[in-house]
Amino acid sequence: MLLKILELVGIVAFAMSGALVGVVKRLDLFGVFLVGVFTAVGGGIVRDLLLDIHPPSSLSNWRYLGSAFAASILVFYMHTVVSKLNREILVLDALGMGLFATTGATIAIEAGAQPLAAALIGATSAIGGGILRDVLVNEVPLLLQRDLYAIPALLGSAVLVAAHELGVGQNVALVLGTVLATGLRLLALWRGWSLPQARMPRED
Repeated sequence: MLLKILELVGIVAFAMSGALVGVVKRLDLFGVFLVGVFTAVGGGIVRDLLLDIHPPSSLSNWRYLGSAFAASILVFYMHTVVSKLNREILVLDALGMGLFATTGATIAIEAGAQPLAAALIGATSAIGGGILRDVLVNEVPLLLQRDLYAIPALLGSAVLVAAHELGVGQNVALVLGTVLATGLRLLALWRGWSLPQARMPRED
């Protein structure tokens, strides 16, 4: 039950953050809806394809698409209010990332994936929707920038897998991994942490 609830929370969080990007990019109703929904369910679809789950649960369960649709439409019609909540949207995006990392890894484990594969699939589930969002709005994916995003997702999914291997209960493992991934992402935003870039030669 907790797994399903967390998945829905993650979908709503990602849909709102994706739809807000669509609003900022001045897309029409369909464009905002498309970006919001793809951000919300894109990672889950990639996860299910990797796990050979057909059809993907995001497309076969009306609650997932319905939640993403409702959140996207809400942002479109209330964007003047939502756009002022920039800090809150960043928190939602970080929460969605953490939730998708851990729920994705859990679903991979339940599907019979080995620990390493489960951790990687969890991280892919967390960042997949964001990549699709950035591609749709013609932005360089956050994954390829200096921002700490993929690393918190990978650490969160790895903690969940490790906890599972140690016999920790599923609910506790979900909370531990989600808190770590979300907390590290928010801490990186607050402190301005980023990965180093290659030094370019100085021009004479």
